[in-house]
Amino acid sequence: MSDSYRAIYDAASERLDISWARDMVRDEFMRVAYEQMRPCILLRPKLYPDGDQWCALYGEDLQMGVAGFGDTPEAAMRQFDIEYLNARAGVAAKARA
Repeated sequence: MSDSYRAIYDAASERLDISWARDMVRDEFMRVAYEQMRPCILLRPKLYPDGDQWCALYGEDLQMGVAGFGDTPEAAMRQFDIEYLNARAGVAAKARA
């Protein structure tokens, strides 16, 4: 490879490494953005121990609110996300009917 092409090759190789890093940063940004949109982050349910499990409760009580239970606080929050989204989907389905 001649010297004039070597400089171009080196510059192109550096660009590829930068674009790979840019993609990693973009993917991490999207992961963090998704986490910040979770119902347990936006609604901030009360989190407390309930017997041998944890409860994440949004609302005054279990009958009127939405709750998620789990063995750990994280598991309770993840279950809360599922329950909240299911309840929201059920309300939307009833509105369409």
